[in-house]
Amino acid sequence: MLQGALGRIREIKVHGDDYPTRDGTCVRDYIHVVDLARAHVLALGVLQKRSAVYNLGCGGEGYTVREVVEAATEVTGVDIPIRIGARRVGDPATLIASSDKIKHELNWRPQFQDLREIIRSAWTWTKLHPGGYEVGKV
Repeated sequence: MLQGALGRIREIKVHGDDYPTRDGTCVRDYIHVVDLARAHVLALGVLQKRSAVYNLGCGGEGYTVREVVEAATEVTGVDIPIRIGARRVGDPATLIASSDKIKHELNWRPQFQDLREIIRSAWTWTKLHPGGYEVGKV
């Protein structure tokens, strides 16, 4: 999405707009990189004692692809072009994670749940690193 806002890709392909969701596009879960990193640090303490698997999510109902495009357009100030394509075979209408296990076992909670805040943070980083990290320069 943000590569589209930068003009590095011509358009964002949306795979289907006829799903049984609030706007017809798929619902997915988004998580801020800081929340992801915090969960990994907490899990490292557990992994010293035993094996464990945790799902991480934003803590809400997820966001539709169209909502993500709209939020990214708002945050970046760039009209991000989309093209509606066919559904992908096997793509579920809604796919979100339950973070209940990590919440109960490790007291982890996402600090950044607002989609615009997640995108704003990613946009700031993307503008500073439009091509991502250069190899050998982290």
